[in-house]
Amino acid sequence: SGRQALGVEYDMRNQLYSHLLRLSFGFYDRHQTGQLMSRATVDLQGVRFFLGYGLIFFFQHVITLVGVTAVMFWYDWRLALIALAITPVLIGLAYRYSHISHPLMRDVQQKMADVATVAEENIVGVHVVKSFAQEPQEQAKFDRRSEALFRQSVNANRQRAFYVPLISFIPLVAQAIVLLIGGRMVVHGQMSLGHFIAFNLMLAMLVMPLRMLGMWIGQAQRATASGERIFQVMDEPEEVTDKPDAVELPPGEGLVRFEQVSFAYVPGRPVLEDIDLDIDAGRTIALIGHTGSGKTTLASLVPRFYDVSAGRLTIDGVDVRDLELDGLRSEIGVISQDPFLFSETVRENIAFGVPDATDEEVEHAARLAQAHEFIDKLPDRYDTMIGERGITLSGGQRQRIAIARALIVDPRILILDDATASVDATTEAHIRLGLREAMKGRTTIIIAHRLSTIALADEMVVLERGRVVARGAHDELIGTSTVYAEIYEHGLLEHELIEQVEAAAS
Repeated sequence: SGRQALGVEYDMRNQLYSHLLRLSFGFYDRHQTGQLMSRATVDLQGVRFFLGYGLIFFFQHVITLVGVTAVMFWYDWRLALIALAITPVLIGLAYRYSHISHPLMRDVQQKMADVATVAEENIVGVHVVKSFAQEPQEQAKFDRRSEALFRQSVNANRQRAFYVPLISFIPLVAQAIVLLIGGRMVVHGQMSLGHFIAFNLMLAMLVMPLRMLGMWIGQAQRATASGERIFQVMDEPEEVTDKPDAVELPPGEGLVRFEQVSFAYVPGRPVLEDIDLDIDAGRTIALIGHTGSGKTTLASLVPRFYDVSAGRLTIDGVDVRDLELDGLRSEIGVISQDPFLFSETVRENIAFGVPDATDEEVEHAARLAQAHEFIDKLPDRYDTMIGERGITLSGGQRQRIAIARALIVDPRILILDDATASVDATTEAHIRLGLREAMKGRTTIIIAHRLSTIALADEMVVLERGRVVARGAHDELIGTSTVYAEIYEHGLLEHELIEQVEAAAS
């Protein structure tokens, strides 16, 4: 039983993790990490405990009840009926306890997840908490969540303390009545003493499983509540997935075309509307606009992190929804503003997209990203372990490793989402030198606010409120687009400084 329960837990955990990996970004936009971690740990353990102990006891007791009841009827059907007269009462109490305890246990599991969420957020964001001296406030928040869990657990235990003893007491009443009536039958010669003793021994065997009923119901309801929470995730549909007849991305140069594309994270609240945009193969465009104009969302549609709400997006003439996801994303390198690094070596982080990459390929990508110089100075060079989320590296170093990670896959399309926002002017100048080489022959989409980064583009596309309002080179836009003119004026001084630093770096 224990081995089977562990096997079920093992299979469920692997299936849950596999399903989590397949779910789209939209799912993670709606769910907290701590809630998901609680389902994968605490809830799974609750299910495993019930399967390991609850079910085996259940089947043992069912077999005992059926067997003993049959023998009792064979011995004396009158006393057997008296013993079983409490059955309707037991069923009614069991139903009532089950009906009351299930929502309580479900709420307990949810509040345990709330506690885990607060703990996870504060551990991950410990630098922010300490920087703003918010330890007392965060401790108070954790205490409130813990107190809510405590109160709900007390409510659940209060119900358990009432129903479990009551359910355990009812079979004893039946046993007492059988002793009374059976004793009178022995006294009046209607039953032999040996017959009476044998019947009571069987009755004791019947009473024990019935007295365990309350405890078993409590365990079952906790496991059911945990199972519901697990299957809420398991039953979550994969919003972005391969079609049954999905095809591989055909050879091409990286022509990207948006045709009347609209997109909304929430129905009825469009973020992008009627986007018509062609990006020629090998060209570099910069998406510019104020915060919230839809730049990152537009770029996220290319690797199909989200599906368009209307219209279609094609790469080399094929709708991305008709392509195999693995093949599509292997041809697209994405460098985000806040890069995530794993708790692995520098080499493993750079080669994440190409696990069998050679040392020469890893070093070449690092040189393109202007990362080789600082990696060479690390204690174990490319074999240096990086702390969780790259915490042992500076922001600029993390960004350059992320750029190298994107370049090593030799992508057909490159997406730079404010990729130089976290570095200083000198570092940015070095990265730009590497990016100029890396971008040659690749379709590149740049999302940036710095003019120094925008200058890498062949042309600019201006977005405002989810629509393309202008497109062209600097000379065309400076006099026709107020949005571009405003961004240019604010970044002009910075642009001049970067150019001076870049000239010195080269």
